[in-house]
Amino acid sequence: MKKLIASLLLALPFIEVSAQIPEDALRYSYYLNQGTARSMAIGGAMTSLGGDISTIFINPAGLGTYRNREVVFGLNGGQIKNKFAYRDSSSNSKKGTWGMGTSGFLMGFPKDNNSNKSTSIGFAVQQTVGFKNDQQYSGYNNYSSFSEQFAEEMAKSNLSIADVLTTNSPLPYTAGPALLTYLIDTVTINGITQIKAAPEYLLDSGIAILQNMRKQTWGSMHELGFSIASHHQDKWLYGASFIIPIVTYKQITTFTETDPTGNANNGFGFFTFVDEYKSTGSGVQAKLGVIYKPLTHIRLGMAFHSPAMIMFTEERSTTLSTKLENPHIFSQTTSNTFTNGQKGLSNYSYRSPWRALVSASYVFREEDNILKQKGFVTADLEYVRHSAGRYTSQNEEATPDEKAYFKELTNVIKNYYKGSFQLKLGAELKFKILMLRGGFAYAGNPYRDDTFKANRMQISGGLGYRNHGFYVDLTYVHFANKDVDVPYRLSDRANTYANLQQRGGTILATAGLKF
Repeated sequence: MKKLIASLLLALPFIEVSAQIPEDALRYSYYLNQGTARSMAIGGAMTSLGGDISTIFINPAGLGTYRNREVVFGLNGGQIKNKFAYRDSSSNSKKGTWGMGTSGFLMGFPKDNNSNKSTSIGFAVQQTVGFKNDQQYSGYNNYSSFSEQFAEEMAKSNLSIADVLTTNSPLPYTAGPALLTYLIDTVTINGITQIKAAPEYLLDSGIAILQNMRKQTWGSMHELGFSIASHHQDKWLYGASFIIPIVTYKQITTFTETDPTGNANNGFGFFTFVDEYKSTGSGVQAKLGVIYKPLTHIRLGMAFHSPAMIMFTEERSTTLSTKLENPHIFSQTTSNTFTNGQKGLSNYSYRSPWRALVSASYVFREEDNILKQKGFVTADLEYVRHSAGRYTSQNEEATPDEKAYFKELTNVIKNYYKGSFQLKLGAELKFKILMLRGGFAYAGNPYRDDTFKANRMQISGGLGYRNHGFYVDLTYVHFANKDVDVPYRLSDRANTYANLQQRGGTILATAGLKF
């Protein structure tokens, strides 16, 4: 793994804009499914159930139970709290989120009077994952400096300083600004000339640098889904969905390192690096599923989600401010200095991992008349192959070095992540026009490195009301997540990272009308 990361860093200098890291791929695959208030109340375990519009995005075969028309609208909102542990320090932050929930319409077309055969179609939109957050942490580091990655990048590029400090610099976002502000510079030690970062002098003398990281993110990944499903002889249900994923993501990362000693003559005061990144994309995906009822009260479900092919357009700019001492110099520059005054643009494609789901449900008093049903218990098991994510350049004049970079990035993803399982459990009890629901969902660790601890967990509960074709569902979901954040990577040593614990809750409301 260390050699793969090193080779990826070696390739970075030849990429004018793109700076994807392995975590970018995980952003689009490591999440628990969202949905309507009803589906979230039962942990998202809908693979062997029907009667809910969210099955369009989980197992479209569930639409086969519809024999009439239905309009659905949803809202959700909540708050997320972040707690980081970094270099023996802890930090806290929180952010609120609100948005439209799963919404759409469905139509069923029975083919005979007994409704033994029917076809259904549906269209819906849902937010698969939201990116709005504000994460911050800080700590004292006597091990490494964020700026060392710029020195390492410059040293491995085999470029001269004159080559880098040009208006069309090959390193416009990182080493270029670092050289221009003297955050990194050449130094001769024992007759050997090398690139060294200013904070390294403090590290060499045993001084721990105060580091502060802030990552602000916005955006979401939505899915537009069109489905068709068929129901045969009350035994088999088949379905297929055509999905259009739409992604908007913006990130502003601010990293600051400061000399905590107060000594104004030890060569380094502080630097602040601001990286602004935005990507937008859309693509295509297919989801297929089947539900089988071997007995009237038992349902078995299977679904497969193909990889999503998403085309991205990315823009990036950076700002670097540096204060040095002896002599006392304050410098500030932006990447626009090296890109003809424009933000950098790049085009690439991303292929997401595939997913496979299996499920079983037991229905109490299964009846054609749903008013006589007493409830159900259900369980889903889902497998996600996170290591299957893949990037490819879509720039019209992609260079061999750029192609090699994306190929190496794909290899890093393959070796950095592994497949993981998600378990979802749910139950519903019916009391005439009222329903009581509860659920649980858990996603396992996607990292191959056992020192990285990560999981996703949700506990949910909700109520439902149904009467004369109108219904409303309310649900509360409490989530508890663990993950890691790697603020920067160096190829010559193990990377420092922060442990993240997230807590929060989401309230969902869904209303619908059958006619």
